[in-house]
Amino acid sequence: MATESEKTSLLERLSHFLLREPEDREQLVTLLHSAYENNLMDADSLAMIEGVLQVSEMQVRDIMIPRSQMDVIDITTPPEAFIPHVIETAHSRFPVIEDNKNDVIGILLAKDLLRYYAGEDFEIRDMLRPAIFIPESKRLNVLLKEFRSSRNHIAIVVDEYGGVAGMVTIEDVLEQIVGDIEDEYDYDEDEDNIIQNADGQYRVKALTEIADFNEILGTTLSDEEFSTIGGLVVSQFGRLPKRNEEVAFDGLQVKVLRADSRRLHSMMVKKLKPIAEESAE
Repeated sequence: MATESEKTSLLERLSHFLLREPEDREQLVTLLHSAYENNLMDADSLAMIEGVLQVSEMQVRDIMIPRSQMDVIDITTPPEAFIPHVIETAHSRFPVIEDNKNDVIGILLAKDLLRYYAGEDFEIRDMLRPAIFIPESKRLNVLLKEFRSSRNHIAIVVDEYGGVAGMVTIEDVLEQIVGDIEDEYDYDEDEDNIIQNADGQYRVKALTEIADFNEILGTTLSDEEFSTIGGLVVSQFGRLPKRNEEVAFDGLQVKVLRADSRRLHSMMVKKLKPIAEESAE
């Protein structure tokens, strides 16, 4: 436990450092961790400050929900057909498409569906809010400022060719600041997408390409419908799974390690033994 004089000294150092422009981010992070270790701030505060620093360096492409995992509404679908999906996913906003996910024509707020239940004349096109399109390279701190000033909560992410790459919400950005404190299942940005544990199981990032997954695990999963292993796993559940939920398919046992209200982040994968092989044992 730090003495009062040590705490005072550290507070003075912290105040002095923050009152001038930092010259070295590593030194700032080290000082913050020192403050935490000396009980000058709790773990949540430390995580939030580190989240703020991280957001200033991240781009939209780092956190966006990929197009394959976007929950959308087709303009040609009648309300009675898509409302069950709205209730199941429990999102407050939905991109509305026409023909395909590359053609986002607006945003539908779930609360506007109350007019449908009220028996009013309901035309989905009249309910749409304008969709905001942003590049993958936009900085998260800039996006957060734009979200606050424009009062928008969702943006459609486009690639360099103008095609829809995914979507991002204000909640996704804020989660980088106030999200889960790092645990044993979190990845460093520089770590590989697939890491084999000592017990033979694999920790896999949801955004891992299925082709790369097949190459490392020796599987033959199809990538015709989904390009990432996360998209395939979500389809097996039939919904967005929660942490610790499991599913088995194609000789694999998959356990969700990290997932939030919008997307799957990582999972633990175990290759199941063929039935004949188990019988032989």
